[in-house]
Amino acid sequence: MPLFPRAPRSPLYPVFSRYVLTSLFAFSLSAALAQPALAGVNVVATTQDLASLTEAVGGSNVTVSYIARGDLDPHFIDAKPSYMVKLSSANLLIAVGLDLEVGWLPSLVTGSRNPKIVAGSLGYLDASTAIKPIEVPSGSIDRSQGDLHPGGNPHYWMNPENGRKVARLIEQRLEALDAAHAADYKANLARFEATLTSKEAQWTAALAPFRGSAVIGYHPTFDYFADAYGLKVVGFVEPKPGIPPTPKHSLELAGIARAEGVKFVFVEPYHNPEDARSIGSNSGAKVLSMPTSVGGMTGVNTYTDLFDTLVRLITTGK
Repeated sequence: MPLFPRAPRSPLYPVFSRYVLTSLFAFSLSAALAQPALAGVNVVATTQDLASLTEAVGGSNVTVSYIARGDLDPHFIDAKPSYMVKLSSANLLIAVGLDLEVGWLPSLVTGSRNPKIVAGSLGYLDASTAIKPIEVPSGSIDRSQGDLHPGGNPHYWMNPENGRKVARLIEQRLEALDAAHAADYKANLARFEATLTSKEAQWTAALAPFRGSAVIGYHPTFDYFADAYGLKVVGFVEPKPGIPPTPKHSLELAGIARAEGVKFVFVEPYHNPEDARSIGSNSGAKVLSMPTSVGGMTGVNTYTDLFDTLVRLITTGK
């Protein structure tokens, strides 16, 4: 006999259980039916940057939504049931890849019960396949090295030329899913590329005086941007990727900043700038809060807005 015997169940228990299950099913069904009809290809992007590129290429033939807001750290997103609902009706899921979303996307895809968007299907697009990643680690990798990504640095959208390559990849996949509007997708891509080419000339000219300047990042988020515009990254506020800074590390980094003549310390909007201010105050470097994504700051509404803002912050220092 058990030490704490269970109280006898009410004779109404089976009826009540069936009522609860039926009610939950009915609620889920009504919620699904209440979703508005979506026009064209229904695309869900994992980030606002990918959503912005998809909108530019897809135009009126796509409905685009995203999961990770641009002012949040895309490494750490809560796997909410509402995201599963969003993915359940998607025709195309576009992911950053390189394990950026490894902590949350697989569970969302599983929970969505949508076979169209599983990895390897036509409805799943790993945008990182369009680019050549940097900082691919060699040798064995373990947690003592911090939050390293085996496939390389996943923040590749921070180089506008990678954005161009991703836009081309998105156009190809939209064509495959919706061949009837292929001409529209090609025309939209051409317009986007023309705008990007013009903007890149402006950004390159504006940042030319800073080429070769030493900078410090908080996390390796800005490394692709630095490569694109000739900035020299000499250290990070984090002692290892994903590891919070210590006073000792900050003091050592301030010494490096003085020795290298560091002009700026770049901080993502979702990190605490106080962690970088001691480095700035001890070295003379300017601490800049920098958006890393569309939606990362007020006024950053498109992919080209992102680089307009980054260039403005660097050239004005505020």
